[in-house]
Amino acid sequence: MQDDRLISSSLQEEDAKNEYSIRPHFLSEYIGQESVKEHMQIYIAAAKARGESLDHALLYGPPGLGKTTLAGIIANEMGVSLRVTSGPAITHAGDLAALLTNLSPGDVLFIDEIHRLNPNVEEVLYPAMEDFALDIIIGKGPGARSIRLDLPRFTLIGATTRLGMLSSPLRDRFGIKEQLELYSPESLKEIVTRSAEILHIDIDEEGALEIASRSRGTPRIANRLLRRVRDYSQVRGNGVIDLETAQGALGMLKIDELGLDAVDRKMLTAMIETFRGGPVGLDTIAAYTGEDAGTVEDVYEPYLLKLGFIARTTRGRVVLPDAYRHLDYPVPVTVQQERLEV
Repeated sequence: MQDDRLISSSLQEEDAKNEYSIRPHFLSEYIGQESVKEHMQIYIAAAKARGESLDHALLYGPPGLGKTTLAGIIANEMGVSLRVTSGPAITHAGDLAALLTNLSPGDVLFIDEIHRLNPNVEEVLYPAMEDFALDIIIGKGPGARSIRLDLPRFTLIGATTRLGMLSSPLRDRFGIKEQLELYSPESLKEIVTRSAEILHIDIDEEGALEIASRSRGTPRIANRLLRRVRDYSQVRGNGVIDLETAQGALGMLKIDELGLDAVDRKMLTAMIETFRGGPVGLDTIAAYTGEDAGTVEDVYEPYLLKLGFIARTTRGRVVLPDAYRHLDYPVPVTVQQERLEV
């Protein structure tokens, strides 16, 4: 498993210790995702004007983009409490019932990795979302009976990195669906600068942009790299993160100017040298990276797709000319011709 990669977008123990202190708490502090932010400002203002709870919301996109942060912001903007859990943590219908019956009117229940909900739990969730009621079976066999408990009106916010794994009935019950995109270097530079200010780290504009440009469009990675560059700056620099210091630190960490690390280069090199640029099956790529196919598809590939380094085809993944050039491989003529059709 590669979850300990420095540029992994998965939540690591160190992130959990630091993220809360630098996490924005209101939409006015939230950087990037302008379309999502605009939509949520309208939905929240309208719900508050009507005196109602917000519609159930589904947030999807690669990990590390701020889905949990946005859920907290929504609760703060609505002036209600936030309850946080995850799909794998709700193993039985009773677990869900305990969560729902302890909510106050208007509260936000955030379920991370909602695509991993147990199907039996999901069935109980449907009437809770639609009718704000909980159907409970008491007893077993012929003597079993069903009772319905009324629930306070609440807002369910689900987060997923794998939208396709959500069942249609569950997906259709969300009134608000928002996709979080990878961030631009400019937005990440603002995030790095803000985090540095909160953490009392001296950084200039060029240093912040250098970290941002190597962060794979992901705030979680940008904040993690900021802490590692800070360490380098304190030991080998003068305590201020400038362009030279950032380049030296990230070079030492073997993260190149586009944010690729040794695992990315190994994967692309294998596709070029061993498989002649593809097509390569997803399971084969997973074997080379030591990850499961789902993680490769949802965590590694989105950034390489955004860079234009690989493409998905019906026959498998193929390497595009820009990846050859970045890794200093000559681009075969056949690849140039074929990739024009991708």
